[in-house]
Formats: sequence, C-alpha cells, structure tokens
Amino acid sequence: MLAAGAVAGNWYFQDESLLVRALCLVGIALGAGFVAFTTERGQQVWSLMREARAEIRRVVWPTRQQTTQTTGIVLILIMVFGLVLWGLDSALSWLVQEVIG
Repeated sequence: MLAAGAVAGNWYFQDESLLVRALCLVGIALGAGFVAFTTERGQQVWSLMREARAEIRRVVWPTRQQTTQTTGIVLILIMVFGLVLWGLDSALSWLVQEVIG
C-alpha cells in the first residue's frame, strides 16, 4: 500500500520540485522497509540475507590466473564452434544451391 501511495503521490504532485518528490519517495521507502522488517516474513528475509553473506565469505574464489585461463579457453572454444557452424552453414548453403540450381 505504501508503494502504491508513493506512486500515486508522485504522480499527483508532479508539479512540485523533483528534489522534494525524491526525498518523499526515499522517506516512504525507508518507512516501507521498517514496516517490512517488523513482520515475521521480513525477519526471515533479513535472516536469509545474513546467512547468504556468511556463505559468500566461505566461498573460495578463483585466482586471477585461473580466471584469465578459463576466460581464454572459453573464448577459444567460442571461436572454434563459430568456425565449425560457419563451415556447416556454408556447406549446406552450397549443397542447397546445387540441388535447387
């Protein structure tokens, strides 16, 4: 309801200063966030976000060298498959031209 009110208010007060409307929207967003986090569902979302952040800290990220090598391999494979598909397309086009005349 707060979001719908914010959209309607922003449209209704469109002649007001953009700064004033933006500040009001930020205030309403903060209020909506406060209301959301006081509910049980909001607490579950907050808990999920904390757990996700803890999980991200446990991830073993690849080194710069591993990332560069993997990216290079992917780019080379893309070019190889692109050439193979181009070759097949050209061969099939030539075959169709020969059959059709």
